[in-house]
Amino acid sequence: MAKNNRGKTLRTMPYHARGECPHCHRTGVKLMYEIKAGDKTIKVCKVCKSTPAEKLGA
Repeated sequence: MAKNNRGKTLRTMPYHARGECPHCHRTGVKLMYEIKAGDKTIKVCKVCKSTPAEKLGA
C-alpha cells in the first residue's frame, strides 16, 4: 500500500517545520514535538523531546 500522505503536514507548516531548537540551539532540525514547559507550550526537536520540562527552562 502506497504512503501518499507522508510528510504532507510538514509541507504546510512554515519553513517545513524546520528551525532552531529553543533547548539545544541546533539549527535546521524539525521542530514538531510539543512540550509543556510551565504555562507555555514550545516545540522542540526529536532529541530534546525526552528532556523533562523542568530542565527546559522556558
